[in-house]
Amino acid sequence: MSAYKSDFLNVLASRGFIHQVSEPEALDALARSSTITGYIGFDCTAPSLHVGSLLPIMMLHWMQQTGHRPIALMGGGTTRVGDPSGKDESRKILTDEDIAQNLAGIRSVFAKFLKFEEAGGNAGMANNADWLNTLNYIDFLRDIGRYFSVNRMLAFDSVRLRLERQQELSFLEFNYMVLQAYDFVELYRRYGCVLQMGGSDQWGNIVNGIDLGRRLHNAQFFALTSPLITTSSGAKMGKTAAGAVWLNADLVSPYQYWQYWRNTEDADVARFLKLFTTLPLDEINRLAALKDAEINAAKKILATEATALVHGRAAAEQAAATARATFEEGTLAETLPTQEVARTNLEGGLSVLEAFVLLHFVMSKGEARRHIRNGGLRVNDVVVTDESRMLTRADLTPEGVIKLSLGRKRHVLLKPV
Repeated sequence: MSAYKSDFLNVLASRGFIHQVSEPEALDALARSSTITGYIGFDCTAPSLHVGSLLPIMMLHWMQQTGHRPIALMGGGTTRVGDPSGKDESRKILTDEDIAQNLAGIRSVFAKFLKFEEAGGNAGMANNADWLNTLNYIDFLRDIGRYFSVNRMLAFDSVRLRLERQQELSFLEFNYMVLQAYDFVELYRRYGCVLQMGGSDQWGNIVNGIDLGRRLHNAQFFALTSPLITTSSGAKMGKTAAGAVWLNADLVSPYQYWQYWRNTEDADVARFLKLFTTLPLDEINRLAALKDAEINAAKKILATEATALVHGRAAAEQAAATARATFEEGTLAETLPTQEVARTNLEGGLSVLEAFVLLHFVMSKGEARRHIRNGGLRVNDVVVTDESRMLTRADLTPEGVIKLSLGRKRHVLLKPV
């Protein structure tokens, strides 16, 4: 049981979100007596966030649900620098146009988890480009830089580990923690923000902000970090053999997203239900008690609930129905992901090896051959045994598509146009 008395910290602790809290008793008391404003920063390095960003988004969600005010901070400014935490090499420098485009793609996700002011809620969204992009360097060094000890900065994990591995750390990246600390102070000035949340690798950066707030404003700031989430087998959340599991539907379809969660390892089901759905804990405990084959029912609920949060209830239910039709009823579900190919490809004959590479199911023809030897590739649910097998118009189903499958869980419809 959680020892916290505030709804905010009690919910986060009981669902597994808390790794470290600075001055937990003081934060708990503040959360009981007043409305806290807290934030998490998201850099704009890609056109979409991926599953790895879900944990902080859910922390903001529960913050609002328990009566407080969350701010999603878009890193339009810090993306120009790059966070060295957990990295071995410098982040690719993006143009301002790239950052603006990425920010537009990321922004839409948050409205599914938070109720913003324009929708009648109290959640806010800020962009640190508003204050970082116009900083005067000399003034910043004099007014802010003097509070940072290089000795102390070198001791933080994000810097120390990089240097121990003898990986180059640019002066640009070294400045990231100073800018992140300044963000915290700026959000305090603008919105009364006193809490920064983030992953456990952000602890040092957040503590810098706490220290800067005390020195500049004699204000009490707080840090709250979440554990690094990996699967039971040690894999990083949000990464698959096919690449990142993006949250935007144009990059990963609702069906593919549903399948990602359906494939959760047995040992992770209860933990992921707590972190990535809004189901009540007593319902989660009931599902967690399921054993053996019954655990698949819990995985389907996890998949549907997690997909509903990102893509809406209708898309989640359709994805579940597609999976049911494909796996349990043995029918061809037209809502499976579809890949269009030129009709001329089939007239001349398209090799199975080329088709699976084209679909990004495999990286090379050699990998496709290995799957064929292991019985892992199928065309229209028939196992491929001949490595020279060609796809032709004769393979088209009555629906005018060819169903290609890798293993039992990855399917796509090849549609000639």
